[in-house]
Amino acid sequence: MAIARADFAPGGVIPPHIHPRGTELVLVQKGTIYAGFVDSNNTLFGKILYPGDVFVVPLGLIHFEVNIGKTDGVLFASFNSQNPGLITLANSVFGTNPPIDPYALARAFQLDVNVVKELQAKF
Repeated sequence: MAIARADFAPGGVIPPHIHPRGTELVLVQKGTIYAGFVDSNNTLFGKILYPGDVFVVPLGLIHFEVNIGKTDGVLFASFNSQNPGLITLANSVFGTNPPIDPYALARAFQLDVNVVKELQAKF
């Protein structure tokens, strides 16, 4: 098992990411948190969570959390693995070293290549 604590300012975000080796159980201690994951059919499952609420994210699915409240938020995440791993999607796509070919990303995301280059420059 592994446990993590996340403290959020109002509007704070844990960006879309996956844990390739662990299912996650989220427990909200404080605040109002919107949590969601996307399944293999591209269906979004999201829920607004309040203190005491629990949300389960299945192994390997893209998910995120956002503090949608006006006060600080705190959540605890527990995993069924001592090493669940963490892959943040934006970093993995736009922040690689060496960079992924911007023309390939532009085609994949249906974006102008200059937009892709701007995104890559931010990472």
